Amino acid sequence: MKLRILDLAEADLLSGFKFYERQSAGVGWYFLDSLFAEIESLNLYAGIHRKYLGYSRMLSRRFPYAVYYRIAGDEIQVCRILDCRRDPRWIRSQLRSG
Repeated sequence: MKLRILDLAEADLLSGFKFYERQSAGVGWYFLDSLFAEIESLNLYAGIHRKYLGYSRMLSRRFPYAVYYRIAGDEIQVCRILDCRRDPRWIRSQLRSG
């Protein structure tokens, strides 16, 4: 399957990177490395995750983030990567607008 990270998910990654880099230099890069490794794991595990608002949701192991994706034909589309510490209403609004 082909793996594609959509524009909104890329923006989510950049936002997370900036947040963690402000906390401590280098942590933003660790965040990106960790999330990209987990996204790559979708090549093996796509489709096994619980559904939420029409998306499959994979929880990150190292950071409080969730990867929301869909499978469309032979493509895995990573739609959003959201901070689980946010208000659930905000998360729902982001998923409905994306």
